[in-house]
Amino acid sequence: MPVAEQIMLQQREMGQALVVGINGAQGAGKSTLAALLVAIFKQQYQLNSVSISIDDFYLTRYERKRLAANVHSLMATRGVPGTHDVVLLKQVLTHLINKMNPVDIPRFNKAIDDRCPADKWDCVTEPIDIIVVEGWCLGAEPQGEQALLNPVNQLEADEDRDAGWRHYVNQQLQDVYPALFDYIDRWIMLKAPSFDCVFNWRLEQENKLEQLTSEAPQLMDESAIKRFIQHYQRITENTLETLPGKVDYLFELNEQREITKLVCR
Repeated sequence: MPVAEQIMLQQREMGQALVVGINGAQGAGKSTLAALLVAIFKQQYQLNSVSISIDDFYLTRYERKRLAANVHSLMATRGVPGTHDVVLLKQVLTHLINKMNPVDIPRFNKAIDDRCPADKWDCVTEPIDIIVVEGWCLGAEPQGEQALLNPVNQLEADEDRDAGWRHYVNQQLQDVYPALFDYIDRWIMLKAPSFDCVFNWRLEQENKLEQLTSEAPQLMDESAIKRFIQHYQRITENTLETLPGKVDYLFELNEQREITKLVCR
């Protein structure tokens, strides 16, 4: 509540739409926090707010398959920088900030690993005061050349032997994503104690997806999840080191996702 109040005051001082970015590892609670903030802004402060996930801006399966054919086979898997439609996300943010309504917001169906048809997208018809954007790689920074040389897990060792995939992803973080991150006015981080927690947190997400849908050909079992999260390990571990000192609100979590500390800057 104190964080929501501070953000509300900042928005009123600005007198225009304010963008809040939430970073956190997979399963850390980004979507839950985003939904809670939207509810607080509406109910407590009568501010119109919308939550946007960077996950909804994944490239389609077809686009990622084409990227895999032209760049590297690992680009077929959604998640890493380079597998998002950054142009579309910036366009949506620009329209929301400038109140160019109505604004259509895409949705991605992880159960089928593809973007939903346009008629299933959300439509924002009213002017928005606060935009909450959440994503696991928000605020991530590129690494130096030396850091890219050694694989951080078995996936990189076996399937990215020439480091071509991680170099491409790193280049995306350097050249493409900073312009997206510049849209964010206030930063929140849900800091996991380590990357080791991500497997259990991600497994919980998959189990929830299974309960929500009867047709889910792209859902993963435990072994598939172990491989899947290795795509995220390098950037997640680097972000856990580099981002905490730069965000406005740092929530430190334990392995049960309980908040153990809040640091405000």
